[in-house]
Amino acid sequence: MEFLEVLFPVSGVKTNILVPPLVAFVISFFTSMGGVSGAFLLLPFQMSFLNFTSPSVSSTNFLYNIVAIPSGVYRFIKEGRMAWPLTLVVIAGTLPGVFIGYYLRVIYLPDPEEFKLFVGLVLLFIGARLLYDLTGKAQSGKSRMKALEKKFKQRSIQLKESRKSKIIAGLSPEAVVKTLSFSLKKIEYEFWDEKFAFSTPAMFILSFAVGIIGGTYGIGGGAIIAPFCIAVFHLPVYTVAGAALMGTFLTSVAGIAFYSIMPAKGGLQTSPDWLLGLLFGAGGFAGMYFGARFQKFVPQNLIKIILGALMFFVALKYILQYFQ
Repeated sequence: MEFLEVLFPVSGVKTNILVPPLVAFVISFFTSMGGVSGAFLLLPFQMSFLNFTSPSVSSTNFLYNIVAIPSGVYRFIKEGRMAWPLTLVVIAGTLPGVFIGYYLRVIYLPDPEEFKLFVGLVLLFIGARLLYDLTGKAQSGKSRMKALEKKFKQRSIQLKESRKSKIIAGLSPEAVVKTLSFSLKKIEYEFWDEKFAFSTPAMFILSFAVGIIGGTYGIGGGAIIAPFCIAVFHLPVYTVAGAALMGTFLTSVAGIAFYSIMPAKGGLQTSPDWLLGLLFGAGGFAGMYFGARFQKFVPQNLIKIILGALMFFVALKYILQYFQ
């Protein structure tokens, strides 16, 4: 269908106009279940399949986030699964980090091969950490998470049977996030009659570091924040997902501003390819809505396996290519 092929002048990409939204839909459907917008996989797709490798690819990824994420966030807010204190700490930490990340990208990583190596190392770490969390050693002592998973499975079965197997959004009152305490030292909330807590300073420091990496990569930070919240802070993915997406959305807005307004050396193109980003975003918008809607019916371990395996595959590919 050559008549559907379009040339995107900013990026120089020439492809079927249906490809960007379809690819974004598939990616975001699965990644949004783990609190990730899908931008971490969309960027490798643009570089490897569309040959879009300039710093503009990072800002185009941010644009995708801005368009795609609101639908997923809406679902989490509607279902009461938005951990607002966690969201605020994530935003406070990542915003200044994104500013630093912009300069790292345009000054130290303008070369496509070096940037791919950076992307590969980031994904390798995230994917390996997420897959490690599935091992027997990591699973030991996680009885609360297993009990929470069991509750979700039982409730999902009840919902399907009560509505003749139709997927619906309703959950019991226990399946909403309830803030118990919020201070500069510690944050605690309740979910499914279970209490979860984490250090506010530790989460802020993590978010700042993630903001730098996310600002350089063009992902906003959700792809790193979500696995860390799950694996290190032992928070349930059902409560982390919404907070990670909301944080990614707001940091992506800041990222777009930095890449569009801040000066770059040698006239380097850093502003996003608006049309390409909007098409990716349209597909991601639909994918995230359905991903957030179906998340409660998918086991946590399956979500982790899918995300971890995809990250690991892409990471190894880019790292090996750099050294060949």
